Amino acid sequence: MSMWTTVLLAGVLSLLTKLAGFVVPQEWLDGPLVSRIMKYLPIALLAALVAVQTFGGSGGSVTIDARAAGLAAAVVALCLRAPFLVVIIVAAATAAILRAFGIG
Repeated sequence: MSMWTTVLLAGVLSLLTKLAGFVVPQEWLDGPLVSRIMKYLPIALLAALVAVQTFGGSGGSVTIDARAAGLAAAVVALCLRAPFLVVIIVAAATAAILRAFGIG
């Protein structure tokens, strides 16, 4: 199964789970397992999307280029507790500078 298939299936599962909230009795959804899954599913989906967009090459190969450096710079900025807008600017500037020098 490809990464995109996995991401799309997780998205559909998330949508169906939210729609089931209108049909399924509330006590079924209050269980600890369902609560834990619903708490972490959006984080997992976003992480998968970032990974696919950053490292996904053509034909299922892994590509390391300026996007990976931008992601690393964003992680450093997040660890330094920078505001979200600054994190985005740092990541974009890092990738742009590397691409301007012909890297990635």
